[in-house]
Amino acid sequence: MEEVSTLDLGVMFTQLGGGLALFLYGMRRMTESLKIVAGNNMKNLLARLTANRFAAAFAGTVVTAVIQSSSVTTVLVVGFVSAGLLTVSQSIGVILGANVGTTITAQIVAFAIYKYGLLLIAAGFFTEIMARRARTKQWAMAVMGLGLIFFGMELMSMATGPLRQWPPFLELMQNMRNPLLTIAIGALFTAIVQSSSATTGIVIVFASQGLISLEAGIGLIFGANLGTCATAFLSTIGRPRVAVQAAWAHLAFNVGGVLLWVFFIPEFADAVRGFSPSAGHLQGTERLAADTPRQIANAHTLFNITNLFIFIWFTGPLARLVQRIAPLEPEPESMQPMYLDDLYLEQPALALDQAHRELERVGGMVRKMIGQQLHVAAHGTEDDADALTKADDDVDALYEDIIVFFGKLSQRDLVAKQPQELARLIGIANYFENIGDIISKDLVAILHKRASLGLTLSQPTLAVLEPIEQEVCRAFDKMLSAFESGDTSGALDAIESKAAVNELATEAASHLAKRLVADAPSRFETFEVETDIIDILRRVNTYTRRISRLIVDNTESEEAAAQ
Repeated sequence: MEEVSTLDLGVMFTQLGGGLALFLYGMRRMTESLKIVAGNNMKNLLARLTANRFAAAFAGTVVTAVIQSSSVTTVLVVGFVSAGLLTVSQSIGVILGANVGTTITAQIVAFAIYKYGLLLIAAGFFTEIMARRARTKQWAMAVMGLGLIFFGMELMSMATGPLRQWPPFLELMQNMRNPLLTIAIGALFTAIVQSSSATTGIVIVFASQGLISLEAGIGLIFGANLGTCATAFLSTIGRPRVAVQAAWAHLAFNVGGVLLWVFFIPEFADAVRGFSPSAGHLQGTERLAADTPRQIANAHTLFNITNLFIFIWFTGPLARLVQRIAPLEPEPESMQPMYLDDLYLEQPALALDQAHRELERVGGMVRKMIGQQLHVAAHGTEDDADALTKADDDVDALYEDIIVFFGKLSQRDLVAKQPQELARLIGIANYFENIGDIISKDLVAILHKRASLGLTLSQPTLAVLEPIEQEVCRAFDKMLSAFESGDTSGALDAIESKAAVNELATEAASHLAKRLVADAPSRFETFEVETDIIDILRRVNTYTRRISRLIVDNTESEEAAAQ
């Protein structure tokens, strides 16, 4: 083979850089599109298949293999842990499985089907511009992203081809037999490009040119597994502590896995050659170029699967370790969201779930205010008024955070019923906030009026007001239960409460009208206070029924879509 004495480095680096850019962009485009069209299904799969460590690992593998992003899987895991749907131990099982799921990328690119890249780009592009459905457009973008991955790899392959005959590079490759050096190079490059899949793809490209041996490739992918931990930790800056725990679990698993194998790379390489296809009719560099890409992909898969089966038995101790390293912080004294974080915006389906849980929390706070309204109006002190005002301030603070979160979410790519779900949750948030304002402002105003005039509500009057309050609270409870569980029967019950509340309010109004002629001091002012209490109770019930209608309408639309 004739050696190349000179090399146009400018042309090579231009092609290599452009190919890498297309590869990374294609990976990001494919991942973003897949998480949009498949994210909700993957979220549901994770929710169902995490009963034990083995099911959790299987779910993590499947979800990551489909979405092609372990970071998206981690986002889902963090959301489930923060919502109490997964334990830290179960989440580690998912993370272990996610590492196996990422090996699918290497298996795909190892087939060297570069020539189909432009075909996939064209098919994806023209489908995207002609499609009318948002979901079809996202699938088309995923196909185009896959095409960009292949085309980027073809450009990198073309750029690195001349290196096969360039003596300085061949000499450098000869010096890369030290496993610690290859691991360090793989880790550093992965930390820079923020993608272990990119590192694996480039390693396979180099291998397809016969530029690196299987042993060197194994060292580089070991390093990629370590370097991707830097991405995990960078993504946890300012994030919930459960995200930090997930990053530590990821680090412990990957470092432990590399340490298990780093001293046995030659033996590991021999084992991989034993079951990988071999082009026995070729010799030298040609055979290395033909065999090594598939061998590296198989080594990547075997490495992660073996580590999964080793570490799956230690999820409990690993969970306790990460909880000790990154313990959960105590809840802040000021009112702050428990379930909202910009981290979840990467997965709109999960972001909507988290917002739903935050609204459940707000609904519980409003329910406490509703349960106190009659007592505060009839007997409350200034301290009671201050407590209600403080409770409403907390509701308002969470409401503002929720609306800001919804504003950010609205800028994301929402598909199917997600825009309608977002609008429904915004409406529910508004109604909860309205109820809080009614109680904290109008009801507190009644308290001040009663106290300043020295008015007293009689026991017979309270006896007719209490049934109204009880029915209002019962309807709110039914609505809140329906909102939390998705069972519309409670919401329908709350909607039908209008007749009962109106009937009780009419009876109370009749009683108050009769008492207008009673011989009691400040009878008219007392009548105004009592009438205002009835009006507040009815307004609270009105907003309760509006929320219930949103719950019922959403369920009906989901059932219609499923048919």
